[in-house]
Amino acid sequence: MRTELIVTSLAVLLTIPAAAQSAISAQKSPSKTAKVSPGHNRAARGAAAIHKSAIVIDTHADTPGRFVDESFDPSTDAGKGHWDLARARTGNLGAEFFSIWVDPVQYKDHYTRRALDMIDSVHEAARNHPHDLVMAYSTEDIVAARKGAHPRIAALIGVEGGHAIEGDIRVLRDFYRLGARYMTLTWSNSNELGQSSGDVKLGDNGKPVDPGLTDFGREVVREMNRLGMMVDISHVSDRSFYHALVVSRAPLLASHSSSRAITNHPRNMTDDMLVALARNGGVAQVNFNCGFISDEYNAKSKAFDATHPAEMKRAQELWMAPKTPETKAELDRLTSMKEAAVPRPPLSALIDHFDHMIRIAGVDHVGIGSDFDGVECLPQGIDGVQDLPKITAELLKRGYSAEDLHKILGGNLLRVFAEVERVSRQIQSEQNPDRRPVVAIPQSK
Repeated sequence: MRTELIVTSLAVLLTIPAAAQSAISAQKSPSKTAKVSPGHNRAARGAAAIHKSAIVIDTHADTPGRFVDESFDPSTDAGKGHWDLARARTGNLGAEFFSIWVDPVQYKDHYTRRALDMIDSVHEAARNHPHDLVMAYSTEDIVAARKGAHPRIAALIGVEGGHAIEGDIRVLRDFYRLGARYMTLTWSNSNELGQSSGDVKLGDNGKPVDPGLTDFGREVVREMNRLGMMVDISHVSDRSFYHALVVSRAPLLASHSSSRAITNHPRNMTDDMLVALARNGGVAQVNFNCGFISDEYNAKSKAFDATHPAEMKRAQELWMAPKTPETKAELDRLTSMKEAAVPRPPLSALIDHFDHMIRIAGVDHVGIGSDFDGVECLPQGIDGVQDLPKITAELLKRGYSAEDLHKILGGNLLRVFAEVERVSRQIQSEQNPDRRPVVAIPQSK
């Protein structure tokens, strides 16, 4: 059966290669002296072997904005960007979900047109670089892309914000046909589907007014289940999250969200939400954005912005607008000025989020959702996709096994995606059962 083939593929994927196991079993604690010890080298080799043997999946990169607005060719150096093909190969990236984010202000009244331009840019990147990129539409496609003498990076599409369908469920179906395999129900703006976490208002009683999902939002969730599109709850309000949890027959995805218990930001997930997501069978993909992983960074950043309002307003305008060489240079200058005054959080701050979310939700329910090319600041040591092996190395130091790391790096996402596919087939069978007569297959004598 097709389901059995998928499960078998994932089981093979999550089997730890002998090379990785032998490197891990030989490792010792790193030396505390300045001299690099043999034990430290063995630990580094162990982390490298685990990372190389995994299918590494990142569920959120905003690089399509660069494809469209800057005519960025991923075979060239990304510069101060976070994602290009050479860096992705260095980071052993196996699959990338490219984000289709439509600025709700700049593209008001033509969200869908902008989304189509961005979707086309991903397909064109794969067409222009067939040796390195291949479009993928299923879990089987992802696994197949990583096989052979020259593994390729599987390119997938995620729509960030339900406003892109402009209130028309037929557009959702078209996005699926064009390759979208998840949609975030809202971005920072509420829309026809429901309430966002980014614009919750206070009522007369001083409490947040959070209506959650609309009836149309519930219909969209059900249709996404039918299509086989993952329902992404990053960015949504707390009540919208719980409504989606109740409506969906398939596991949910948080494509790029971190822990609110560690960093108090409404974009992050509470411990209760993480527990509920785990019970649903879903997965939370950790966001690398400095503002989502460190309260200390946020406090210092807010103080700096208050004393440099004109510069930061200009930087925000430049960040949101299409880039030219001149505006990029100006933005780089303003960003460097802030970085000098407000240091990036340490890498340990990001690893703390992985650690906490795994303790709360379980190791089967956490993964990677970087937000590369969509954020202004990443933690120290993470300058782009090439640095993903550092995540593996740091988690290994904290005691996670090779099997755990294979799950975190991509196995958990593949499991959720496969279950979404299975639920889709089940729903479609229920709605349109195969009524063809069963024909007996002659048995060979």
